[in-house]
Amino acid sequence: MPKIPIRKIPQSRSMLAVSIEMDSLSPFFEHFTLSARVFYSGRLCGVSGDHATETAGHLHLLRRGTLHVERPQLPPITIAEPSVLFYPRPCRHRFRADPAAGAELVCARIEFGAGMQNPLVQTLPELLIVPLASVHELAPTANLLFTEAFAEHPGRQAAIDHLTEYALVLLLRAAMNRRLIAGGVLLGLADPRLALAIAAMHQQPAHPWSLETLAQTAGMSRARFAVHFRQIVGVTPFDYLADWRIGIAQTLLRKGMPLKIVAPAVGYASSTALTRVFSQRLGLSPTVWIAHDRRTQQIQPPSPAK
Repeated sequence: MPKIPIRKIPQSRSMLAVSIEMDSLSPFFEHFTLSARVFYSGRLCGVSGDHATETAGHLHLLRRGTLHVERPQLPPITIAEPSVLFYPRPCRHRFRADPAAGAELVCARIEFGAGMQNPLVQTLPELLIVPLASVHELAPTANLLFTEAFAEHPGRQAAIDHLTEYALVLLLRAAMNRRLIAGGVLLGLADPRLALAIAAMHQQPAHPWSLETLAQTAGMSRARFAVHFRQIVGVTPFDYLADWRIGIAQTLLRKGMPLKIVAPAVGYASSTALTRVFSQRLGLSPTVWIAHDRRTQQIQPPSPAK
């Protein structure tokens, strides 16, 4: 039987860009643990307590009603339609609703690499507010979350926690694809050329990257790449690379890996070099940070949703 030759189709730059875009969020979830814990669901009538934590952010979903968001030294924000409110980092805030009409809410604490140098979290705005009507792909998950949260089915806490995590993934995906934010790494990943360079840094943090090799990966000149990266992402390419490397180093240190092994794994020639950059960016040496992190991890988990 004659052999039929099969011609291999070369992968073009556009095909590569599409591949990266489809999986561009995965590195963050691989290196930084995402967990949600719903602690409140119900009708708020009056004023909530202060939402404040040392390491966690918050995700709030407004089902119906009018909500007034109060933050220290900032004017209040009024939200009058079903919406998602995402605080990616710890930020003190509280809510006020009409005592008679009330507002139906689901509130969760979000840990996404808590206490770590997660560049996705670091480059998001302090508060992201997205009306549910503007993100149609989020509606089915939000409706299911509301149904579970306002009922008393067996396994409720596990169900609403995981649904909240999924809702956050959908929100981040929408923020990237629909450019719901003004800058940051999500906006960089939405840029076909910058996405190539960012994905390369994510996949090979130990590589000795230079401005020239990153620019070549993006298919741009060095000068244009440096300017465009800072305009879109908000930091220089090497600041972003340093944050990514330090974040991965924190993950490896949490797993008990020795500093001398962690350093080359994230692109530093020695423990001393890693310690210097680590201390510059976090204000703590790796040894002090890991001791503090272990104490933080021993804090009792929050109470279940009410």
